Amino acid sequence: MPDAPIQGPVAVVTGASSGIGEAVVRRLADEPGMTVVLVARREERLRALAATLPVPATYVAADLTDDAAPGRVRDHVLELHGRLTLLVNNAGASWRATFAEGGYANVRRTMDVNFDAAVRLTEALLPALRSSAPSAIVNVSSTSGRIARPRAGAYSASKFALAGWSDALYAEERAHGVHVGLVLPGYVETEGFPARELTSRPLLRWIVSTPEKAAEAVVDAGLRGKPERYVPRPYGLIAVARILAPWLLRQVGRGRIGATLTTSTGAELSEAEEEAGPRAH
Repeated sequence: MPDAPIQGPVAVVTGASSGIGEAVVRRLADEPGMTVVLVARREERLRALAATLPVPATYVAADLTDDAAPGRVRDHVLELHGRLTLLVNNAGASWRATFAEGGYANVRRTMDVNFDAAVRLTEALLPALRSSAPSAIVNVSSTSGRIARPRAGAYSASKFALAGWSDALYAEERAHGVHVGLVLPGYVETEGFPARELTSRPLLRWIVSTPEKAAEAVVDAGLRGKPERYVPRPYGLIAVARILAPWLLRQVGRGRIGATLTTSTGAELSEAEEEAGPRAH
């Protein structure tokens, strides 16, 4: 435990080295008295980001799919900060493939990153959140956690699971003073989800949002106690359509529109570059 336990809010943000996670960290740094703990795999990025923040910041460089990672994060938080008032489960990835192409292996690795890692980290940190109540957990799902598209079934499965688990966890933890909020971004241009297929087309660019707007939604769902936020907000209409007209979404999903809206991901692009090897410039 620290010599002088922190009295202000302490937040853990996963996937903090870029994209929505980085935007969340910078947004939380605007909150009075905030201390942030950055979690991601790339230590050099975490170190550089922490150094630019106007609030106390520490970091844990870890792959959250590793068995020891949740315990490492928990020990770091308790030893350096003594308490935890906000956990943002944001880390995630996606590899596009049909089920026939990717099979169980693709579903398993996607679930491991997007769902299992969040559950395991939450399990490790829940006692600290309870003892620091009022506190909050924000799970960053996706509009793909309400509807599915071709070649993104594994990603949708992981985000559907995260959304359903969040609803149950909210009901279970409310009595302990731990609020559970859910954020469901649509297309947000980030390193992990560059959405180049959309941003390169003037007629489609408008449907792509920004990490900063997603970060504000995280603050709404965490510090302001909102149960659920879509980014941008009109994307919530898609979830309504899923209930009222599922046949319509299935028709759209299997046609050209569905193919157009299934974009490449950063994980795929990175793997493709590794397979291609060094290039001459």
